[in-house]
Amino acid sequence: MSQQTGTIEVENTTSAVSLSHVFKWYPHFSLDDVSLEFPRGTVAGLIGPNGAGKSTTMRIMMGLVTPDKGEVSVLGQPISSQHATSKRDIGYFSEDMRLYKRESIGWHLQFVRSIFPGWDDEYATQLLGRFGLNPDQQVKGLSHGQRVKAVLLLILARRPQLLILDEPTNGLDPVARHEVLTELMRVVEDDQRTILFSSHNTQDIEKLSDSITFIDRGHVIASRGRDEFLDDWRRIRLQAPADWRPPVLPGIRLESHFRSQRVLSFDHFDQTVLDALQTSGATLEGVERMTLEEIFVSCVMRGREEVSI
Repeated sequence: MSQQTGTIEVENTTSAVSLSHVFKWYPHFSLDDVSLEFPRGTVAGLIGPNGAGKSTTMRIMMGLVTPDKGEVSVLGQPISSQHATSKRDIGYFSEDMRLYKRESIGWHLQFVRSIFPGWDDEYATQLLGRFGLNPDQQVKGLSHGQRVKAVLLLILARRPQLLILDEPTNGLDPVARHEVLTELMRVVEDDQRTILFSSHNTQDIEKLSDSITFIDRGHVIASRGRDEFLDDWRRIRLQAPADWRPPVLPGIRLESHFRSQRVLSFDHFDQTVLDALQTSGATLEGVERMTLEEIFVSCVMRGREEVSI
């Protein structure tokens, strides 16, 4: 996102993607006040249920959807449908992308190669082998997994600075999913390239991401480093009398209550949490680390509970 200094506009060159107070309104859905920043050379994961707003957010980043309000900058430039040159260094994947059914994979390789000067022939050949693709095979004879890998090959062989991948592993069998994730992990080894990808599969996000953003019903509900999520969140099991009430602590959520047992989650766990619980009349049974999926579900449910109050 650009910053104003007098009359000179200075672009933010440290961010691969920046969204500032972005809104998009539809009749039955809205993206509300999304502000996110993803530094260059990092891997950012966007997790949300189906219909949460992940695809809308990514399409806004690509200039395929125009926000009703807010500012968007990609690779230091404001993005829009008119900025074709700024998209040359972006590789975008979406499930609704289509190849020409009657043409071969090899034909598509030559076609994309003729458009993008950064095309890497050697890398494209390597990807054909790693993905088990035959350049002579027609697109109409490919399985879903083969089509996904073919599209990703066409994107990756361009060597873009930024990859925006919308659900790249959705619907893949375990072997194809492993092949795709393995190749993305190879891309991550280049610390000059940035990857932003969405999924509702938390395991995929956890394997690759430096930072993770949770989105639900058009709202960003949490955005932190992966290790921060995993290190800070805890689930606590207690035994407590019937009239017990949790102490007032930031980041607390009562997940379940069955007879005398209480299960709580905390998003900023430390010793003060245990001290407060132990002086509240409850008996501590155990403290557990939470998986990313459990953290995500707890964040979503807490956010929905706060909205309904």
